[in-house]
Amino acid sequence: MKLSLTGFRVEYDGCPVVVGLDEVVGSGEWLCVIGPNGAGKSSLLRALAGLVASSGSARIGEHDVATCTPREAARLVAFVPQDPVLPDDMSVYDYVMLGRNPYIRPFGRESGRDRDVVSRLIGELELGMYARRMLATLSGGERQRVVVARALAQESPVLLLDEPTSALDLGHQQRALELVDKLRRERGITVVSAMHDLTLAGLYADRLLLLHQGVAVARGDAQAVLRSETLAKFYGISARVIHEADGTVVVVPQRVAGE
Repeated sequence: MKLSLTGFRVEYDGCPVVVGLDEVVGSGEWLCVIGPNGAGKSSLLRALAGLVASSGSARIGEHDVATCTPREAARLVAFVPQDPVLPDDMSVYDYVMLGRNPYIRPFGRESGRDRDVVSRLIGELELGMYARRMLATLSGGERQRVVVARALAQESPVLLLDEPTSALDLGHQQRALELVDKLRRERGITVVSAMHDLTLAGLYADRLLLLHQGVAVARGDAQAVLRSETLAKFYGISARVIHEADGTVVVVPQRVAGE
């Protein structure tokens, strides 16, 4: 489903952290929000997930997110937070099954399809050997993959990812992002992510949105947004930006002479 933002604004204690954002993310499109620390990336995703207050309009298809019940919202939006708090005494399988709650009737039990969805995702994210283990026994990277699995189990048309690979090694980063990319292409899932790794952001996202102090200052594909002068202006860094023939953009930070 299409995600449409009009005049979208987020404030904390009267201080704006996302200012008047207008954006349309098409069905099946991947938009990656980038920007330095404090730019408003996480606040934007948390507001879209309904975890913090916002003003303006956010619509998913024909649905106004502000008027949805929690159950309705969970069927529309799945969120992977940057620092999830997980219950120590719950198994991996049971935690991923929480993603099916929007489809299970109150006091009801999961269906065969619910179990199939959970088992498939546990396998695809290489969590099978941990399925019956308690969450407290997992490493940071394993826990992050479990959270991604729970979000994907919701089968929501919009998926929000806040630094989804920050605790993963290179191999699991690639496999997790490839799975998200595969599912959004097959099912038309709309993905909005926030990532610090600019090379990965450009590699997987269709478009990038650069925030600075809560304001959108650049948008477009990786070739247009990831430029050395733009990164110097808004990140304050010296970086070599390599534009490969296949369209891949590689960002390589450079050391400053004498430091």
